[in-house]
Amino acid sequence: MRSDMVKKGMARAPHRSLFKALGFIEEELDRPLIGIVVAESEIVPGHIHLGNIAKAAADGVRLAGGVPVRFPAIGVCDGIAMGHEGMRYSLVTRELIADSIECMVMAHGFDALIFIPNCDKIVPGMLMAAARLNLPSVFVSGGPMLAGRKNGKPLTLTSMFEAVGAVGAGKMSEAELAEMEEAACPGCGSCSGMFTANSMNCVTEALGLALPGNGTIPAVMAERIRLAKKTGIIALDVFNKDIRPHAILTEKAFMNALALDMALGCSTNTALHLPAIAHEAGFSLEAGSFPELLNKVSAITPNLCKLAPAGNDAIEDLHAAGGVSAVLAELAKKQLIDTSALTVYGSLADAVKGAINRNPAILRPIETPYSPTGGLAALRGNLAPDACVVKQSAVAPAMLRFEGAARVFDSEEAAFDAIMAGKIKAGDVVVIRYEGPKGGPGMKEMLAPTAALAGMGLDDKVALITDGRFSGATKGAAIGHVSPEAAEGGPIALLEEGDCIAIDIPARSINVKLSDAELARRRAEWKPLPPKVSHGYLARYAKQVTSASTGAVFQ
Repeated sequence: MRSDMVKKGMARAPHRSLFKALGFIEEELDRPLIGIVVAESEIVPGHIHLGNIAKAAADGVRLAGGVPVRFPAIGVCDGIAMGHEGMRYSLVTRELIADSIECMVMAHGFDALIFIPNCDKIVPGMLMAAARLNLPSVFVSGGPMLAGRKNGKPLTLTSMFEAVGAVGAGKMSEAELAEMEEAACPGCGSCSGMFTANSMNCVTEALGLALPGNGTIPAVMAERIRLAKKTGIIALDVFNKDIRPHAILTEKAFMNALALDMALGCSTNTALHLPAIAHEAGFSLEAGSFPELLNKVSAITPNLCKLAPAGNDAIEDLHAAGGVSAVLAELAKKQLIDTSALTVYGSLADAVKGAINRNPAILRPIETPYSPTGGLAALRGNLAPDACVVKQSAVAPAMLRFEGAARVFDSEEAAFDAIMAGKIKAGDVVVIRYEGPKGGPGMKEMLAPTAALAGMGLDDKVALITDGRFSGATKGAAIGHVSPEAAEGGPIALLEEGDCIAIDIPARSINVKLSDAELARRRAEWKPLPPKVSHGYLARYAKQVTSASTGAVFQ
């Protein structure tokens, strides 16, 4: 056992004395130590209940003959951080989470690991840690929040952000907004649409590191506790069989994850996280050209779900329809996934076997999809030579091809203020730049401006492009990850007010209607903005982080 290096032999008597200070007995020191990494906190609704999940997982470990040892991971609530300087501190925690887990595991000699995340950057941060450490590992999330209800209609966090725009446009009163505030988020769990947290928790199933149900069983169900106990038992099984993440996180697994992503219409943030996880596993997807791989998979994978924000259905509805296993079963009908892929419980075929699509209105059969292509698309052109990403399943049909005049802002806050002041009109293309990984720094999500546009009824009349990124809760012609970013002198830095921008999502193109000579002239005159942050972790992050097109991994 790896843990013997901190437990066995005369030289380890001081170490054993410290274990005994923790209450360990000799019988426990003879058994495998299973680290339980849990992101519990009292500031994140998706994490407030994770202590219960960790206890259940620990019960499973003890049932199987192991010794559970719990330690914490940090986590930011993207919703609370949204729309102010706090959002700079969201994506950057992904690396902090992976690094801190590496430190704890390597220092203390764990034999295997159970990861308990739930929200946006915590899931990929933990997946990156699992890939980096390559110790037997299993995941169980905290599960999604139930949808809120008002007058019989479902509400999600998106509803709240859009309602702010509706109040600004005079379409809703502040009293109605206050009523929604009481109802939108009814309890613990990751926010209830196909936003980033739920996207990544579902993707973890397709990658093979979590048991079926991980992505969709609601947080408040006893079924979630039972899943955590089974995860604890499985952790001992993968330890005894020495099944490690590198055996599971193969190219086959990532292709399965991408296919699921396209079928579900997941968050554009998965285009950041999947390459980063693969990077930690020691390889590059599609020889490092992830946008091309994304389009290749999207071209052959139909979109089967319209969960919020693309539609009105919540994650609990997908769970009732059969969950991720039912989606995988639909994809398997046309050999769009490889069911021979190894998982922590056997193979992906074990998840697909017996899976039933219980509600074709929620999960479309593969024969009658919402669209023949997947939920995400990568675009290229003279505005984004290294690509950008859009959640095409959440774009109104009229906006799939669009031309408009650029309204240029050098920060999210400036753009949001202009939107709320009624300065953005139908036909505009809002450009938010200097919000990329380096320029932000931290690549802020732009849910506040996109939701404000939606609340004003402009999401099918106005496009928004940015070198920042979007929450999975964003809908509309919202195009993010524009690369190279403005801070690195990308073409988005050269745009001027009124430039004509042409977007063609079906053709996978995005261009500004300027000649090469004019772009060259502007480039010669361009001067970068001074750094927005010059000290602390964000300043160090800006120096180390790479482009969004490569997953914003560190150099």
